[in-house]
Amino acid sequence: MEVSFSKEIEALRLGAGDTFHGEGILAITKGLLQSGVAYVGGYQGAPVSHLLDVMVQAKPYMDELGVHVEACSNEASAAAMLGASIHYPLRGAVTWKSIVGTNVAADALSNLSSPGVKGGVLIVVGEDYGEGASVIQERTHAYALKSGMCLLDPRPELGRMVDMVEHGFRLSETSSMPCMMELRIRTCHVRGSFECRDNLPPPVSTRALMDEPAGFDYMRLAHPPVTFRHEKLKGEERIPAARRYIAEHGLNESIPGKHEDLGLIVQGGLYNALVRSLQQLGLADAFGATDIPLLVLNVTYPLVPEQVADFCARKRAVLVVEEGQPEYIEQEIATLLRRRAIPTPLHGCDLLPPAGELGVEVLAGGLSNFAARYLPQHALDSAQGWLAGNHQRRAAVAAKLDAPLPARPPSFCIGCPERPVFAALKLAQQDSGPVHIAADIGCHAFGTFEPFSMGHSILGYGMSLASRAGVSPMMQRRALSIMGDGGFWHNGLLTGVQSALFNGDDAVLLIFKNGYTSATGTQDIISTPDDEVKERAVDKQQSLVDKNTTIESTLEGLGVQWLRTVHTYDVDRMRATLNEAFTTGFVGLKVIVAEGECQLERQRRIKPWIAGLLKRGERVVRVKYGVDEDVCNGDHACIRLSGCPTLTIKDNPDPLKVDPVAVVIDGCVGCGLCGANAHAATLCPSFYRAEVVQNPKWHERLLHSLRGALVRALQPA
Repeated sequence: MEVSFSKEIEALRLGAGDTFHGEGILAITKGLLQSGVAYVGGYQGAPVSHLLDVMVQAKPYMDELGVHVEACSNEASAAAMLGASIHYPLRGAVTWKSIVGTNVAADALSNLSSPGVKGGVLIVVGEDYGEGASVIQERTHAYALKSGMCLLDPRPELGRMVDMVEHGFRLSETSSMPCMMELRIRTCHVRGSFECRDNLPPPVSTRALMDEPAGFDYMRLAHPPVTFRHEKLKGEERIPAARRYIAEHGLNESIPGKHEDLGLIVQGGLYNALVRSLQQLGLADAFGATDIPLLVLNVTYPLVPEQVADFCARKRAVLVVEEGQPEYIEQEIATLLRRRAIPTPLHGCDLLPPAGELGVEVLAGGLSNFAARYLPQHALDSAQGWLAGNHQRRAAVAAKLDAPLPARPPSFCIGCPERPVFAALKLAQQDSGPVHIAADIGCHAFGTFEPFSMGHSILGYGMSLASRAGVSPMMQRRALSIMGDGGFWHNGLLTGVQSALFNGDDAVLLIFKNGYTSATGTQDIISTPDDEVKERAVDKQQSLVDKNTTIESTLEGLGVQWLRTVHTYDVDRMRATLNEAFTTGFVGLKVIVAEGECQLERQRRIKPWIAGLLKRGERVVRVKYGVDEDVCNGDHACIRLSGCPTLTIKDNPDPLKVDPVAVVIDGCVGCGLCGANAHAATLCPSFYRAEVVQNPKWHERLLHSLRGALVRALQPA
């Protein structure tokens, strides 16, 4: 049973006269359909996964419109889809996660930007930047600059965001430049409403096919010598055309204020936080009307020099509110002001931090310094008191603590099939000695946190096997690379496995085969068991990933000779297999496929099935694990080896013992790891396995009664 987006799909069907209510990323999805998009592709990743997930589930409706939707194997294949818009009047949109996705897609994007596009192109990028981000701290802006792509950063208001989708396609067609739209996490999840328009079936689509391919045109190829002409076109025709469109259609917004001799230039995506900060300083009201004029850049590249110059001219000072480093926008504005001999003082990173997310409190601090310098008559006591109060409250809380709060690192889900593999790896290193471990992007990256703390590098999705190539020849022991099945199909098959086989590398690769690209939202991949297999499963509580052997077949087809498939919860066998891989006399690539279905997907599958059984009054057995507190010795090695959130401690019931005992709390899904670890590591035999029977048979009730009576009879008075 997969996550259903039925409500979201219904929202996509809204037409003229209807009002859309919902999240920003779904509004963007609706905007694509209202703009007559012909094809959509991408690779999932927060905060834009929702766009592709909804589109994929809405395939029947997409077929009605004639829109082709494709879930791509990685961002490079998504970007390559946009080649359809080079020759044909097809509007195309692709999506992926932030800079990491753009890095993967860079080759295709460069070769797309060189000849330019005929049909409009919109690349929706989830800009995951700041302390709460899950990726490296870089910005998409650099790619727009180097490749000649327009960069949209819409103000987080649903109506404006949807308008910018349509303008993005038109801007792309007018300038022949691909357009990128960066959406921050808060922009994707901002809620609101807008008045819908009818969805537009694309004029050329899966329902209205082209009769003939385009004629050959060497100028449309990213190939020398015409690439030199393309470079001249970017500066002579495309960027000027983009600037004219931006100015004529008012894509950037100029908002007046009573202090006309000052100004703030802000990225569109930061508008809401900026206005809230101005409110804290008493420089804006509750409706967003500001005292200081604003230039809101819904298009951050290319800038319109005349627009920026007119805004800055005759002002005492201008502050550029730009998130991240380097300060591309501030530098460009400084250059164009200098070229026009405009002496307006320009501030930015001198008052605002160059790195990190610009939240309301951070912005208020920078704006307070700006206002103190240029608006000395404005009372800032309230704002500075608010900032000081926040600092004092944090200091007061810290002072009341005897020690810093214990770290709470992210962890695997309860019952995750990847946790036992790291427990087995911990035990295997006790036998074989410590090994160099190349980690990777994915759920298994949680293994870098305590209690496992394993992984020497993370260099890209599916890149772990390639990243150990320079290390393993220098090590006495074999190096281990870890990747998931999502990373294997995304990049690891070619950059890692193929390269290692070609070079005859002596290395160990551990592939987590959980059946999905779990870290990005449990989307299906080529090695996911199909729905028919799931429906035919006799015991739906068992793992289904072994029903699909695509990974093993692919590895064998490439020439992998040493291949083992081990169920992840079998800690003892996994430990032995890892030791074999580290010590075997076989020289070459050794691959261990760790097989265990993603626990989230397993629970989504079996919970409705169990609920149906209970509703029909049928017998259901649930496995429960626990700790015998009379046997537990308080060593807690089981916790250090597992890290499961449901395996914790409680006060010892024995008044003569001070060490707390282990306990399995509610939430346990009965995966059995705690017992398997105790057996594999020869820990104390305090774990027990119990079966909870619901709707028992008559003979089970009778046997239970007899057992209870016998136990009571044997108990002392």
